[in-house]
Amino acid sequence: MLDPIQASLRTAVSGMDAQSVRLRIITENIANAESTGDATGLDPYQRKTVTFASEVDRLTGAQLVRVRNIGVDESPFKMELDPGNPAADERGFVKRPNVDMLVEMADMREANRSYEANLQVARQAGELMNMSVNLLKDV
Repeated sequence: MLDPIQASLRTAVSGMDAQSVRLRIITENIANAESTGDATGLDPYQRKTVTFASEVDRLTGAQLVRVRNIGVDESPFKMELDPGNPAADERGFVKRPNVDMLVEMADMREANRSYEANLQVARQAGELMNMSVNLLKDV
């Protein structure tokens, strides 16, 4: 069994890793929010999603978080009238990505705050370890 301070540090680091992946996926979604198909009938960029899972580290007993899956959002594409676009269908409509910038910005803010909270836990655990080492030196 791992020391509780080290276990909390491992848990915080796993949370930071998971939120880092989430931020990368959100960034991809934002970057491709206006990407259409290259030609008529082709689908545009499809929004990606991230799901997490909780797991126990068998070696240490620490409760960790990991990315379970990077999937795609199955919600319908947005249709926009743009007859001059090379990806327009016979009626002049273009399929646009199913990315909602408001949702992506809210998700980014939440992931950023979660990352920061895990970072603060890691800092505190490091300080506690240093304090413990200093106490042992003085003995």
